[in-house]
Amino acid sequence: MSLYIGLMSGTSADGMDAALVDFSASEPESPGLSVRLSVRLIDALCIEYPDAFRQQLRQSAVADHLEVSAIMQLDQAVADYSVQAVQTLLQRNDLEATDITATGSHGHTLRHKSQPGGFSWQIGDPSRIAEQTGITCIADFRRRDIAAGGQGAPLVPAFHQHCLSNRHARMVMNIGGIANLTVLPSDGQPLLGFDTGPGNALMDEWCQRELNCHCDEQGSMARQGKILSNRLDEWLAQPYFSQPPPKSTGRELFNLDALGDLSQEKSEDILATLCELSACSMAAAVKHYGYPGGELLICGGGLHNRLLLERIQHHLPKAQVRSTETAGIHPDWLEAMAFAWLAWRTDHRLSGNAPAVTGAAGERILGAIYPA
Repeated sequence: MSLYIGLMSGTSADGMDAALVDFSASEPESPGLSVRLSVRLIDALCIEYPDAFRQQLRQSAVADHLEVSAIMQLDQAVADYSVQAVQTLLQRNDLEATDITATGSHGHTLRHKSQPGGFSWQIGDPSRIAEQTGITCIADFRRRDIAAGGQGAPLVPAFHQHCLSNRHARMVMNIGGIANLTVLPSDGQPLLGFDTGPGNALMDEWCQRELNCHCDEQGSMARQGKILSNRLDEWLAQPYFSQPPPKSTGRELFNLDALGDLSQEKSEDILATLCELSACSMAAAVKHYGYPGGELLICGGGLHNRLLLERIQHHLPKAQVRSTETAGIHPDWLEAMAFAWLAWRTDHRLSGNAPAVTGAAGERILGAIYPA
């Protein structure tokens, strides 16, 4: 076996996802040689963040100013949750640190700005992870792509292409805090992928700020509200939605404070409208750049919002909207698996980005290696 662990703390700041993955394949004979891997998920888990820490991460992501000491404390704390996730996986599977080749850590994004002048900043000290786990840590995957003129995001479409491509018109929608669409190649078309806009982030932020809960389970509260058409039209006029790919975004652009004064509206109506904003923007991306009558595989936390899926299906009546589990990959762990795969790529001196997706000048080996 060739074992790697992928770590991912998403925009929603719910917790640290960890996936133990076995990559079985012949070793590449030389750098740059493409190898078709067998990707097998052995185990996965999420270390949930305490409420106070979750709130701290979310506030830091949209704060105008951050204190250096506070940032460094967050950096260490994210690393400590990473270490806890890795050690728990080892214990559950009766493994030693020496059984794992490397850990691929995405970290937690504090800032992300698209090109021109782009940058992306993830916290979760990889030196601390390597030191405390005794496993080589590979991290900082986005900045090399940005240095090459790319967006640095999304990075998962290359993994989607590796695992989920077939001969049919197939797409993947990863619905985290921010949603991203992958349009897999069909009939000679190139790989395409980009951030579509909000996924769960705005709905979750409203629940936490106004309703004292983490999220709207299954969309049940939004289902009781009505869509505020004027608000929806106003929000859909955000220029990002009409901007052509390659493009990427984050909480800096999509947060409640950017949506105007909502104090006079009913909570259920705001939730219904935010849900519709996410569904409309995702469906519009499929209509413009994907296969409106093709297979749309859903992964990420948004899969658990039944109303959101219903609204996506409503706007894409001919699409086959279903979980990635129907294609053999668990929807909750796909992104963590992707960073285990990116670590494998870096470890074997293989490129990890898809220039057609990010807009980078070419393929690049991503990440920095922190030896155990």
